Order: sequence, then structure tokens, then C-alpha cells
Amino acid sequence: MLKFIFWSLVAINAALFAYGRGYLGHFSGNEREPQRLLNQLNAGKLAIVSAEKANNASAATAAAASAAASAAAKDAPEAQACLEIGSFLIADARRFETQLAPLNLGDRQSRHNLPGTEVSSYIVHMPPQGSKEGADKKAAELRALGVTNYFIMSDNSPLRWAISLGVFKSESAAQNQLAALMKQGVRTARITPRMSGSKLLAFQFRDVDGALKAKLEQIRGGFPNAEAHACK
Repeated sequence: MLKFIFWSLVAINAALFAYGRGYLGHFSGNEREPQRLLNQLNAGKLAIVSAEKANNASAATAAAASAAASAAAKDAPEAQACLEIGSFLIADARRFETQLAPLNLGDRQSRHNLPGTEVSSYIVHMPPQGSKEGADKKAAELRALGVTNYFIMSDNSPLRWAISLGVFKSESAAQNQLAALMKQGVRTARITPRMSGSKLLAFQFRDVDGALKAKLEQIRGGFPNAEAHACK
């Protein structure tokens, strides 16, 4: 009986050893371990590399990817917050505007007259106050001094949120108004000449990204006299 148990244990250990070495195959397939090694693709070309070589290869790959990204960024059109294109005569402006229509820019597109070279009038004003609240505060100070003839300028011009104290055809008339205001205690008023409008038009575009800039430049190419620059 003891002999039977002994030889049974020997047989079981031998079977486990053979299974562990792959000589009996596995449940997932009928191939033995040596046979699976032979079936590997390009098994003879497998090589073990050191950690240093592996790290160097990874660094080289990352550097190549970074260089490719930088090159792509350089090739991409530069984004610009506000772009102005001009100058156009009336007929050219209409033709340019027609070609812009498919872009559907809405309020991101506007048109304005370019300033002329001759003075049309002189404005006496308080300098821009930066906001409506600032302009209202300055207007209250003027009222406290007895000045009631004023106008807060809220249009999109360089004098936005300035306070107009009168517009005059001649500089001497503007100087007389300024002197009268100084007698009332107004100390920061000034005179600014206003230029006449020209017959030339320009277009401004806001929130211009690279893709839109490329499309605008393509359209502008059909108008040799038109120039593009950042909005002033």
C-alpha cells in the first residue's frame, strides 16, 4: 500500500513538472512551449536593450514630435484680435463687401470712413473718462461749477466717454469758450481739431483667428490698393 502511494506521488509530481515546462501544452491551445517560440514572428530579430538606450530613444521621439509641432505652429496663420483692411473707393468697397457676405461675420465686421487731411471744426471737451460711470461723475462736477451745456460722447471714437463742451468752426471761437470755462473753475478742458471725412472707406474685423485671417487675405488679394494692418 505504501509503495502504491509513493509511486502515485512520484507520477503526480512528474506530471506537474512536465506541465509547468510546457511539454504537455496548455488549456488555451495544443502547442508546447518550444513550439510556440518557433511560431513567433521574427523571433530571431528580438533584442534586449539597456534602460539607457530605451530612455534615449524615448527622448529622441519626444524631441521629434516637439519639432514637428513647432513647425506646424509657424506655418499656421497668426491670429489677430482686430484687423483693418482699406483703403477703398465706394465702388471697390461695395465689391469687397459682396465678397465678404459668404463669411457671415455679422457684428464682427464694420465699415467706416477714413479721416481726411483737412480740419473741419474744433471741439472743446473734457478728456475721455474711461467709462460711463467716470463720465457721469465728471458731468456732476461740471454741474456743481454751474456748467450745464455739455454732452457725454458714447460713440466708438477716440473721444469715447469724453465730455463735449462745444464744437466750433474756428479755433478762435473754441479758444473763447475754453477761456470762459476756465473762469467758471474748469481746469482740465482742452481743444481738439476734428478732421473732415475722406471719400475712402476701410473695413474692420474683430475676433480674427488664423482661419479667418487667411480668408480675408485671399479676398484682399483681388484689390491691389487695399492694405491690411492691426486696428488703431
